[in-house]
Amino acid sequence: MGNINGYFKQQDIKDFNSNPFNIIGKDWMLVTAGNFDKINTMTASWGGLGVLWAKNVTFTFIRPQRFTKEFVDTEETYSLCFFDQSYKKALAYLGEVSGRDENKIEKAGLTPMFLDNTPCFEEANMVIICKILYHQVQEASSFIDGEFDKKMYPSKDYHTMYVSEIEKIYIKER
Repeated sequence: MGNINGYFKQQDIKDFNSNPFNIIGKDWMLVTAGNFDKINTMTASWGGLGVLWAKNVTFTFIRPQRFTKEFVDTEETYSLCFFDQSYKKALAYLGEVSGRDENKIEKAGLTPMFLDNTPCFEEANMVIICKILYHQVQEASSFIDGEFDKKMYPSKDYHTMYVSEIEKIYIKER
């Protein structure tokens, strides 16, 4: 497994040792999709990593109004990008502003690049390339505790859950 673009080295999934509760819930991640003509990204703090259908997978959740969803829905793959704490302000900005309205990636100071024809960012310290296997829109009737529906979805804008195979993990070369 060689060095990619002088920035990243592929990591065997057996060597993955990042705590998903920290890298997703506390540090956040960028969900990025698109093609060589146009990409978009969004900040996410919900999601997961695990095993399903005998595959190593990610669970990614995107609300219908997010511009990035349009890109995820038209591509076979997307990336999850993870950053060190110095990028927290940029990730907050990317979660608040829509790519429909401005070039938020440029304004956040990030540099797009592609790994395996999937967009990601040079500044990331880890990139997971995800291949979509399944998607499903959440439904009010599926909540066991209706308080989650009331609290998290007052506008009834339910997330779509994407189950995606982890194709590759890349770690930033230091």
